[in-house]
Amino acid sequence: MAHFSKENELIHCFKNNIDVHTRTASNIFKVNPDDVSFLQRRTAKVVNFSIMYGAGPFRLSQELDIAMKEAKKIIETYFETYPGIKIFMDETLSKAREKGYVETLLGRRRYADGLTSSNMNVIKAEERACINMPIQGTAAELIKIAMINVNNRIKKSKLDSKMILQIHDELLFEVPKSELDLLSSLVKEEMESAIQLKIPLKVDCDYGKNWFEAH
Repeated sequence: MAHFSKENELIHCFKNNIDVHTRTASNIFKVNPDDVSFLQRRTAKVVNFSIMYGAGPFRLSQELDIAMKEAKKIIETYFETYPGIKIFMDETLSKAREKGYVETLLGRRRYADGLTSSNMNVIKAEERACINMPIQGTAAELIKIAMINVNNRIKKSKLDSKMILQIHDELLFEVPKSELDLLSSLVKEEMESAIQLKIPLKVDCDYGKNWFEAH
């Protein structure tokens, strides 16, 4: 979203290692970032993702179990904090109506036939999908490119390590201890350079006898 919207505040956060959810909570609840509570940050995280994927006051009120009036105020404050996101969402829907589709960063398309429906519920659902698809679709492209590049590097380096699972934005490997440092470096390098965005991609690596320990 930071890349597509060119939202300065979001880009600033990512470039300066500022926690976006804490930043959003600070603005929504009008508190100093250092005073943001766990519950406030959690609420802001729900807000960030819900609005990013096209949720309106009704959907957000359900997600947070709050009144519609409060949800509406949160959305207004959100767009005041990140005006570039509102511009991006409006422009995305405008282009979808004009072209009949939306697309990811690499050009995969989702056709938006529902925007011409006579049913308002269908139109609203289509609008949410149109906002959602370029973001999640590009994220899917990003992790798939990373997986291909990591796999090629593993083969080229003749490692015994194996990539065994993708979980959203995580990759899980089975690794001999002797290859742990090399694989960690290789994976981090390939994942962080899979696609060039306006913000830096950052990857954390950890290990354990199972996935739970690795977390």
